[in-house]
Amino acid sequence: MSSTFGKLFCITTFGESHGTAVGCVIDGCPAGLFLSRDDFAADMARRRPGHGAFASARREDDEVEILSGVFDGKTLGTPIALMVRNTGHNSADYDDLRHVYRPGHADFTYMAKYGLRDHRGGGRASGRETAARVLAGVVAKKILEKMEVAVTAQVTAIGGITITGDFMQNAQVVALLEDCKQNGDSIGSQVVCSIVGLKSGIGAPVAHKLSADLAAAMHSIGGVKGVEFGAGFAAADMHGTQHNDPFVALGGIITKSTNNAGGILGGISDGDEIIMRIAFKPPPSIAAAQSTVDTDGKPAQITIKGRHDPVIAPRACVVVEAMAAITLVDHIMLDNAGRILS
Repeated sequence: MSSTFGKLFCITTFGESHGTAVGCVIDGCPAGLFLSRDDFAADMARRRPGHGAFASARREDDEVEILSGVFDGKTLGTPIALMVRNTGHNSADYDDLRHVYRPGHADFTYMAKYGLRDHRGGGRASGRETAARVLAGVVAKKILEKMEVAVTAQVTAIGGITITGDFMQNAQVVALLEDCKQNGDSIGSQVVCSIVGLKSGIGAPVAHKLSADLAAAMHSIGGVKGVEFGAGFAAADMHGTQHNDPFVALGGIITKSTNNAGGILGGISDGDEIIMRIAFKPPPSIAAAQSTVDTDGKPAQITIKGRHDPVIAPRACVVVEAMAAITLVDHIMLDNAGRILS
């Protein structure tokens, strides 16, 4: 179950970075949703490597194959299997890493858990796995569109530099990324995710709070090191009189005058905009020399070859949207199940 997410809207991803393909199986999608290969093009392009001066040079066509669950352009209500083939990998770049543990990677922990690992590009722990999440996210977002719920994510900081708009238009950021590129280094980043249009009352009060499941969804993305809602960690420095959001009635609708809660109270949506901030660590695949040990525990020095991103956030925004959308659809379905007698 370590690759399965959700309860009623349930996705399972499969595939390794340098394997034949990556993809997902979606169970629980309602019947009658229009779905075609064209629906996936925009989001897959946002995640795709090989585009831009500061993205991995690995090139993948990411042509989506719909293997099951769709007939005559509509979902059947049965499991939907989606797949994209891996065509741009170069496993030879990783031959020298077969018997060493890369700092910042999951090499050591995968070996500790399974007793073996796929060293090619990180195997299952690679960012390539997120392509499968984006596929599932496209389906989830199409469901949310029917409910007029919108999920958007954008880069808000790279290396501590605040960003508004296109990060490539920020001279400071471009200079920072150029420096990383020249020195074989990488840098951390932040993304903000906004959810608007979700009605109040979605979520659960204790074990599966909406905030908890959204945070779990974010932390399931490789490289995520922190998630906060609304005022987030700043709440620790605030008084209750500052942090509490006063309720007001506008045109007969109950809302809040501020949104320090980030759109969730007691684990349940309050109808306001849900605001999440997600912190990504620097990508651990860097060209600079690093100290480590080999699988026998002997000291080793490594330099990582291959094609890697110096920053995660720009290509991760669409992954954040996907995981948020998947979580929301699952919770909306759970909410409907909880009202069958009302």
